[in-house]
Amino acid sequence: MNQEIRIKAKPFYAVLVILAFLIIYSISSNRDCGDEEQIKAALEQSLNREAFHLNQKGPTIYAITPTYARPVQKAELTRLSHVIRLVPNVFWVIVEDAENTSQLVSKLLKKSGLNERSVQLSAKTPTNFKLQGKDPNWSKPRGVEQRNKALEWVRKHLAENGGREKHSVIYFMDDDNTYSTDLFAEISKIERNKVGVWPVGLVGGLMVEKPVLNRDGIVLGFNSEWRPERPFPLDMAGFAISSDLILDNPQAQFSYEVERGYQESEILRHLTIVHEMQPLANKCTEVLVWHTRTEVPKLDAEKVLQKAGKRSDVGLEV
Repeated sequence: MNQEIRIKAKPFYAVLVILAFLIIYSISSNRDCGDEEQIKAALEQSLNREAFHLNQKGPTIYAITPTYARPVQKAELTRLSHVIRLVPNVFWVIVEDAENTSQLVSKLLKKSGLNERSVQLSAKTPTNFKLQGKDPNWSKPRGVEQRNKALEWVRKHLAENGGREKHSVIYFMDDDNTYSTDLFAEISKIERNKVGVWPVGLVGGLMVEKPVLNRDGIVLGFNSEWRPERPFPLDMAGFAISSDLILDNPQAQFSYEVERGYQESEILRHLTIVHEMQPLANKCTEVLVWHTRTEVPKLDAEKVLQKAGKRSDVGLEV
C-alpha cells in the first residue's frame, strides 16, 4: 500500500515542478528582478514542503503534549491527533497530569491509529503547585512535571535506540494551540546541535511574536512586548530542539522555581544562545502556529443536573 502511494506521488510531484517553472516563466517578463526572486523563493518553499509530505521523510519529531482531565480534553486531543496523523515522522509523547494514564486517552490513540506512533505517560503535579478553585491559569507554572517526565522518557528512548547516531527533534506541542502541517516540514529542517525558531501568532498581547533577524539571517532577538527582558522572550510553541542538545545536556529541563514566563528560558539557557538559533518558516516571515485557547464551556445546566444526581453524558464519552 505504501509503495503504491509513493508511485502515485512521483508523477504528481513532477507535475508540480513543471507547473512551478511554467508560472515563473510566464510572469518573468512582467516583473522586475526583485519580484521574480520573491516568487521563485515562495514557489521553492511550497515545493519543498510538498516534497516532504509526499516523500514522508525527515527526522523523527518527538511532539511532547502535557494534558489534564477537563471537559474539553478529548476535543483538544482529537484536533491535535488529526494534525499528527497527517505528518508521518511525528511521534506523539502524551503526558497526563494524573497518578495513572486514562482510558480516555488510550482509546483516543487507538481510534486515531496512532498507537504505534505514540507513548502515553503520566506524572502528577504536586498539590502545592496545582491550580486551585478560581486561580488564574498564569498564577502557577503548568506542565512542568509532565514536560520533565517526557524529557526523561525521550532521553532514555534515544539512548536505547541509537542515541546521537539518529538525528531527531523535540517539540513541545501544547494541546490548546493550532498547528499547520507545514510547521513540521520546517521543524524537520532543524540541524544537529541547533534550536530552531519561528513566529507564533496571537500571543503575548501581539498578533505575532517573532524572531528578529539581521540581513545575514542571524537571530538578533525577539519582538516580544511581554517581559522582553527574559533571556529568551518567546513562546513554547515557537521553538524545537535537536536531540543532540537534549542528550548532551541532561540538566536541561523545566523548573517550579523560576518566575512567570521563564519556563522557555529555563530550558533554553542550557542549550543555546540567541544568535545561534536557526531561523525557519521562510526566514521567520510565515506564521504556522497560533497560540489559541478553547473557551471554557458554560456548564451551569449540567451542574444543576449533577446536584439532582443526574448527568447529560450518561453512557457517553465527551
